[in-house]
Amino acid sequence: MKKIKVFVFASGGGTNAEKLFSYFKESDQVEMSRMVCNKEGAKVFERAEKFGIESTLISNEQAADSDFLLELCASADFIVLAGYLRKIPAKFIQHFPERIINIHPSLLPKYGGKNFYGEKVHLAVLANKEKETGITIHYVNENFDEGRIIAQLRTKLEETDDLAAVQRKVQILEHAYFPFVVEQEVLKIK
Repeated sequence: MKKIKVFVFASGGGTNAEKLFSYFKESDQVEMSRMVCNKEGAKVFERAEKFGIESTLISNEQAADSDFLLELCASADFIVLAGYLRKIPAKFIQHFPERIINIHPSLLPKYGGKNFYGEKVHLAVLANKEKETGITIHYVNENFDEGRIIAQLRTKLEETDDLAAVQRKVQILEHAYFPFVVEQEVLKIK
């Protein structure tokens, strides 16, 4: 049986990418076949190498070039953004309708959009004294963090939580649920 080929796009440390690589390592239906990154020297390259996953470094210019990305991803069936910080070009999105998933470290629509990523999201959550935060897994459309929501998972916040505590709580949700949700969505295209 032909496996569904998934390309993972990342920009940094790659802990979510590594969870995906590990989760699908023994899958007989889904193959994490390539990792694409726009940051030279990012830790995600080491994580991909550890699992024998082919990696490609792209420039920010290439990241904005639909034709380049379409050629690079010609063998992909599905795209997963795992901490990828570049805007996906519209033509590329149209080629993969409802086959590009992103994970965001807040309960969208709160704290989403351009320049809301990583620590910036958590600091805004803390500054606004939110009682809860979480993750949103959604399809990608032409606007940052506005695609159709697939899943949202929540965690309570305490008044004593600092940045490290919020990051830890959100990462626990990401690592526990992201691979499972990706699997559910990827298998829908079979």
